[in-house]
Amino acid sequence: MIPASFPALLALVSLVALLAYGRAATVPESAPGGLRMYLLTGWLLHAVAIVIDTSGFGTGIEGARFGFAPALSVTLWLVITVYVIESRFLPIRGVRRTLALLGAFAVVLALSFPGQLRPQAGSPWAPIHWVLGIASYGLFGAAVLHAAMMSRADRQMRQNLQPGRLATAGAPDALPNGGPPMGLPLMRLERLTFRFVSSGFVVLSLAIFLGWLFANPWRWDHKVVFSVLGWLVYAGLLAGRRRFGWRGPQATRWVYVGAALLLLAYVGSHFVAEVLLHRPPEVP
Repeated sequence: MIPASFPALLALVSLVALLAYGRAATVPESAPGGLRMYLLTGWLLHAVAIVIDTSGFGTGIEGARFGFAPALSVTLWLVITVYVIESRFLPIRGVRRTLALLGAFAVVLALSFPGQLRPQAGSPWAPIHWVLGIASYGLFGAAVLHAAMMSRADRQMRQNLQPGRLATAGAPDALPNGGPPMGLPLMRLERLTFRFVSSGFVVLSLAIFLGWLFANPWRWDHKVVFSVLGWLVYAGLLAGRRRFGWRGPQATRWVYVGAALLLLAYVGSHFVAEVLLHRPPEVP
């Protein structure tokens, strides 16, 4: 039996994280340091809520609790982590509110669907497989974030290079906020996007390899099929960039498709099992 203090503690931490994220989404961008402070508060409390929830703290049962909502929550937390670190060194603009709203959504979702308690793993390598899988989700999520910023920056750049706008602005470099769109040049955003794609691909490859090596027995279920399809999409993207120099909208479409397939792999299959079918999946 779960002590009454456990859900109360989780609810309290989640509520404060939700309020911080909500405040970060409503504070004007021009507020000096305010938006960042609230986002950081939500990010830190979000991490505490994840630890309390997934560790099974207070349940009296040894093991971890996990499911589609905690997986999505950890993924979005990792994406916000990338932004928190990058924003200390790079001028990234226009995404804090979106990330705050995504963080709030993740907190509410994890609180509503905490997942299933899993007292033991089928293999001693399973925890490493899970960690690598979630880490790859975070890296590809960061790639999606940078791809979205790259697409927006590209649109802003094209709009500002239109003859009518250049004439109105009076100078070719008259861009919003007195600097490049999104605060970063397109080439730099593109390099960051592919660094995250490359890192995510390596981590996902290790996760799939460990899953294949130590699974007993190996099953071609929905999670495996979508994971392999996502792996193939990113392998094709990296090969196409190296061989044919793919970039811009052509590259970002591959990033989005691969991320969607990976989202269906774990989050999608576990959502169907836990919410629609009301049963725990056979494997985490």
